Amino acid sequence: MSATSNVEGIELLTLSHDRLRAVAAGVPEGAWSAPTPCSEWTAAQVLDHARLDQQAYGAAVTGTGWPEADPFHPVGALEGDVAAELDKVLAEVAGVYAGLPADAEEVATPLGPLPFPVAAAAAAMDAAVHAWDIAVATGQASPLDDALAGGARLAADRLADHLRDSFGVFAAAREVPEGAGRAEALLAFLGRDPHWAPAGS
Repeated sequence: MSATSNVEGIELLTLSHDRLRAVAAGVPEGAWSAPTPCSEWTAAQVLDHARLDQQAYGAAVTGTGWPEADPFHPVGALEGDVAAELDKVLAEVAGVYAGLPADAEEVATPLGPLPFPVAAAAAAMDAAVHAWDIAVATGQASPLDDALAGGARLAADRLADHLRDSFGVFAAAREVPEGAGRAEALLAFLGRDPHWAPAGS
């Protein structure tokens, strides 16, 4: 893998973090209990899961700072300054990736060692898709544009089927209408309804 690809991976990760921050900051008061496309989780639980996942991506590289809870059983009890807590985790992960050698070939991840661009895209995909979950659940515009979705697709194509088959992380892939954009195609591939909306909306 080239140093250029690694830089692009960091840029993608940074973009996804920015979108997750913006969506978290935009949740209206009282909306953290809203249902989401992750049918068993509220918006608060999705954010908790996303935060813990990002923490795990950083810890896999450094060997320290592993999440204090299971990302797949998020409590979603938001206390204190939610934005500051999220920013702390995202800044740490971004710093870990930025501190890796520019020509690093493999990066340790919670999914095992992966090529640098794939590892960064995997962390970015996680942040970006969960930002979308929270956004559509709380009446915000989608943060997942075609550029971000296109970058995340590098990880989705390599990892999603394995995660789906081995851990049940994603629902079955959905049909994608002809002419669908990258964002819609990514969401459908990951088992989400790209047009999901809260009941009664």
